[in-house]
Amino acid sequence: MIQSLLADYRDPRHSQALVELLDAYARDPAGGGTPLAEAVKAGLPAALAARPQAFSVLAFDGDQPVGLINCIEGFSTFACQPLVNVHDVVVLPSHRGQRVARRMFEAVEAEARRRGACKLTLEVLSGNAPALRTYEREGFAGYQLDPAFGQALFLQKKL
Repeated sequence: MIQSLLADYRDPRHSQALVELLDAYARDPAGGGTPLAEAVKAGLPAALAARPQAFSVLAFDGDQPVGLINCIEGFSTFACQPLVNVHDVVVLPSHRGQRVARRMFEAVEAEARRRGACKLTLEVLSGNAPALRTYEREGFAGYQLDPAFGQALFLQKKL
């Protein structure tokens, strides 16, 4: 049976699961196809633990970690409330199609509500059809204020 729970970044089992799952995602073509750097693997759990605005949800099938969602709390100036950005969503290939993401999103939503968040946000590559279907099934939709201005785009500038 699949169990999802909030990760404790100081728990060695949770830290190891987080790093292994995120590395599996990074190695996948949808995650860029490149493994995480050793420094990232070594430092990520402590770096997340040092940020009270961060939280993660893990999914386990028995003792095997099979899913991960990393979240970062932000702030909506229009609502004057926190929001939660879903930053990474990982489900191992062996467990896709088993509604693992749904179980994790239930935990994410519960934590977001506990934090008083007004919404969840996420980014997804337009060609990742399976992820898009999952997110739509979970209630996510494109964002726009006025149709004349179109949908919001996600942009980045690396520093």
